[in-house]
Amino acid sequence: MDISANDCYQAVVARDERYDGRFFTCVTSTGIYCRPVCPARAPRFANCRFVATAAAAQEAGFRPCLRCRPESSPSSAAWAGTSAVVSRALALIEAGALDSGSLESLAERVGLGTRQLRRLFIKHLGAAPSTVAQTRRLLLAKQLLHQTRLPMSDVALASGFASIRRFNEAFSQLYGRSPSSLRRESNNAPEHSDIVLLLPYRPPYDWDAMLDFLQRRAIPGMEQVVAGVYQRTIRIGTDVGAVSVEHVPARSALRVRIGFSRLQSLPLIIDRLRRMFDLKADPEVIQRALTHDSALALMLAARPGLRVAGGWDAFEVAVRAILGQQVTVAAGVALVSRLVAQLGKPLEAPTTSGLTRYFPAPEAFDPEQIVALGMPRARAAALANLAQACLAEPGLLERQCDLPHTLERLCALPGIGDWTANYIAMRAMQESDAFLASDVALQRAMAGDDGRPDAKQLLALAEQWRPWRAYAVMHLWAADGLNDGMRKSIKENKDALPA
Repeated sequence: MDISANDCYQAVVARDERYDGRFFTCVTSTGIYCRPVCPARAPRFANCRFVATAAAAQEAGFRPCLRCRPESSPSSAAWAGTSAVVSRALALIEAGALDSGSLESLAERVGLGTRQLRRLFIKHLGAAPSTVAQTRRLLLAKQLLHQTRLPMSDVALASGFASIRRFNEAFSQLYGRSPSSLRRESNNAPEHSDIVLLLPYRPPYDWDAMLDFLQRRAIPGMEQVVAGVYQRTIRIGTDVGAVSVEHVPARSALRVRIGFSRLQSLPLIIDRLRRMFDLKADPEVIQRALTHDSALALMLAARPGLRVAGGWDAFEVAVRAILGQQVTVAAGVALVSRLVAQLGKPLEAPTTSGLTRYFPAPEAFDPEQIVALGMPRARAAALANLAQACLAEPGLLERQCDLPHTLERLCALPGIGDWTANYIAMRAMQESDAFLASDVALQRAMAGDDGRPDAKQLLALAEQWRPWRAYAVMHLWAADGLNDGMRKSIKENKDALPA
C-alpha cells in the first residue's frame, strides 16, 4: 500500500470519499474493520491498523463493520501494477475459480506452484488466495442479504458456497450472528423475480460516453439501449439469461438486474459486468498519470470519468474485432448483426424488451455458413479457425502473464494482427496498457501541423502514457469524434497546459 499511515488516518477523520476502497481501517480495540467513509466516530490513531484489502483485514482476524458495509465499497486496485500474476489470479478468483476448483488448479493456470502463488498474494494483498476467495464469498453473501429477497439456500449458492451448512458456519464465525438474523435486522429490499444489485464505482463516471459507445455497437435482437438502460442477452456455457444496467449517480453505482438460470454463475456474471463497465478503475490515478502530457490534458479535463468499455465475453469481442478490421464501426456492426441473425441461438421465449437472440457459441461457427453471409473467405476462415481454437483450448482467450505474452498468443492465431490483438486485450481482458498504434482514428486525433503520425511515431508518443495507454485510446477516440472547432481548440490550447 503506497499511502502512509498518517495520510490514511487523516482520510478517516475527514471521511474522505476519494480514499474509499483504497484501504481499510482495522480497529484493534473493537476487532472491526471499516471503510474510510464509515459514519462511526473515528477511533484513536493508536488503535488503527491500515491494510490494502478486505481480505487482509479478515486474514488478520477483523470482522466487517455493519455500519459502513465494506461490501459496498468500490473495488480496490491496490494490487494493480504490482504483479501481473497476482492480477491474473485475482481476476480468476473473482470469477469463481476457487468456488469449485482447487488452489493447485489455479496455480497451474497462472504458471506457478501453490507455495509461490500464496507468497505473492501475501506480499501484494496481505492475504492468502483462500482468504481472498472466502472474503469475496462472504461480502457477496452479505450484499445479497441486504439487497435481495433470495431464499437463504439461494444466497449460499449464488455467493459461491458449496452448501448452506458451510455458508452458515462461515458467516456466523465472521459476523458473530446468523445470516437470517442479519437479514431480519436490515433487509428492506423489494420482491423481484430477478436479482437486482448495486455495483459501486469510484467517481467520476462518464455514463453517457459508456452508453454511447455500447449503443453504436449494439447488435439488434441481442443488445440495446432504451431510456438510458443497457440491456442484453447473456450465455455462459449452455445456461442463458439476460441483464440490464442503469446508472444510479446518487449512489456512485450501477444498478444491475440479472435474470439467469443458474445461481452458481452469479459471481462470474458480476465479475464480467464489473469488467465490461470498467468499475474497478481509479480515475484519479489514471488522470494524474496521463495529464503530464499536454496533448491529453484537455481531453481528460473534458471527460474525466471516461472508462474503457469492455465486452461481455472474450470470444464475442474477438469475433467483433475480426469483423471490424479496416471497416467503419457501422460496417462492422452490420457484419456482426448478420452473423448473429444467422448463427445465434434464438430465445425460447423472447423478452418483453424485444431481445430475441444470444451470441453464437464457438461450435455454431460453420465456415460455409459464414461465407454465405457475404464476407471474404479469408475473414470467414479466420472466424472458423478462432472458434475451433477456442473449442480445443477453452482458456485460449484468457489474459496471460503479461501484455506482451497476451499479444503474442493472440497474434499466433490466423487472421489476427497487432491492431486486432490489442483491441481484444483492451476490451476483453482489461489490459490497461493495450494500444492500437495503427488505428487511423487515433492517428487523426493526434495530427499536428506536420500531418498525422504513423504507427511507429504514435507508438513512440504513447510511451509516456504507460501503463494507461488503453485509457488514452478512449480519450483519443472521443476527441476524434468531436467537431472540427472543438478539435482545433484542443490543439491551440494544449501548449498552454503544464507539462
